[in-house]
Amino acid sequence: MISLLKLSPVVVLGVLMNSAVGPGLDILIATPLAMLYATAIALIFARVKLSAVIDSAVQNMKGVVLVFLILQMAYAVATCFMETGVAAEIITIALSLGVTAKLIAVIGLIVTAVLSVATGTSWGTFAACAPIFLWLNHIVGGSLVLTISAIAGGSCFGDNIGLISDTTVVSSTLQGVQITDRVRHQGVWSLLCLGLGAAAFYAAAVMMELPDTAGNPAEVISAIPDSVWAALTEKRPAAVTLLRQVQAGGLSWYMVLPLAAVLILAGAGVHTLICLCAGIFGSLFCGLFAGTVTDVMKFISMVQSSFSDAGNWVIVMVLWIVAFGGVMSSMDAFGAAAGLVVKFARNVRQLMFANGILCLIGNFALANDFAEIATISPIIKDLTEKNVKGSPEAMYKLALRNATFADAMAVYGSQLIPWHVFMAYFIGIVYAVYPAAEGTVTIMNVITHNYLAWIAVVSMLILTVTGLDRFIPLFSIPREPEVQLVKE
Repeated sequence: MISLLKLSPVVVLGVLMNSAVGPGLDILIATPLAMLYATAIALIFARVKLSAVIDSAVQNMKGVVLVFLILQMAYAVATCFMETGVAAEIITIALSLGVTAKLIAVIGLIVTAVLSVATGTSWGTFAACAPIFLWLNHIVGGSLVLTISAIAGGSCFGDNIGLISDTTVVSSTLQGVQITDRVRHQGVWSLLCLGLGAAAFYAAAVMMELPDTAGNPAEVISAIPDSVWAALTEKRPAAVTLLRQVQAGGLSWYMVLPLAAVLILAGAGVHTLICLCAGIFGSLFCGLFAGTVTDVMKFISMVQSSFSDAGNWVIVMVLWIVAFGGVMSSMDAFGAAAGLVVKFARNVRQLMFANGILCLIGNFALANDFAEIATISPIIKDLTEKNVKGSPEAMYKLALRNATFADAMAVYGSQLIPWHVFMAYFIGIVYAVYPAAEGTVTIMNVITHNYLAWIAVVSMLILTVTGLDRFIPLFSIPREPEVQLVKE
């Protein structure tokens, strides 16, 4: 009973964010309330001193100071890419290949995947690309459900592997691994998932016998209703700039250089902050040449505003969630669940597989990617470090897999949970920019056809437990006897 009471704050947090009376409380309200409840449980039932509870929460918050710097830089890079034309040129190059009903879902998947890596935001990528691809889908006669599922999955691709993605940053930091190491670890696997996802979307389009009619993106953007423009202007102004640049046919090829610089530096193992600085200065210099930046001081003001926007919500949210995780850790809330995992695990791979399942269950319960990452990451880190013995290099590889688990099950897993905040946001954007979808497209339709999410979640679990990950470059984890399960 005590063990169940210790776990109850997670249930309370999930209920508060998913209220039956409405959309639920904002996480900035729900998390402090759940933390107060968790503190009461720790004091009354777990017999933990108040000073110990506070120390645990504060210690957790100290560990994410670097995260805040990276998050602010990531927001600035995302805004710079969308405002100066970097993102628009990426879309324009992809669309120049030609779009037909059979190909629109595939192209939508690839464009949103690249754009989400470039901007670090799944929500912003979806908001920017939904008007283009849904109206383009209307013109070429494609499958609305396939197209929505493709751009939803692609928008989350960068959240799992993008250097400037907040979930990538937080999940890596909580496991104590370098973001660039993490990207290299999962890079080939991620690209394979993207390729298999594209093949699945194309196969589905062929089976549906969709036509080969081509469409013009500029005409599609011109046909977007004024009400949609008004909604985007209010909710995502940078998306309006992006759409207008795409409508004009993009800018110049060199506008992709800032993204290339970020990716090349990351591949070379350069620190994430330096990579992000390269993205900001690269977009400034290229924007000056392209004419999208006409006032350097205005550009600096935009970067400063991005820093402020990042701090207004995300950073505060991360603080509360990490503090909540600290309170839970102070009373060893997940000790019983961890004990069950250790009890049934017969080797390291089974333990790591269970870590992935715990992350997925946490996302189902909390319906929020950040809440899952901050709450479950310390648990799987502790499980691994206490029950596995190996060299520092081997343990670091396991930490890389845990970081990938926490992020992948948060981001891709969100695409498979009907009540998740991601799905509510995505379907809301769809109804806003393409009213004809209301009544014909449901969240369950999108979940069913989100092939990328299914492939990513299922493949990671299977590859981990079977050991088949050794056939994917850089993705394998150590095997016995290099690491050994020593149950505690």
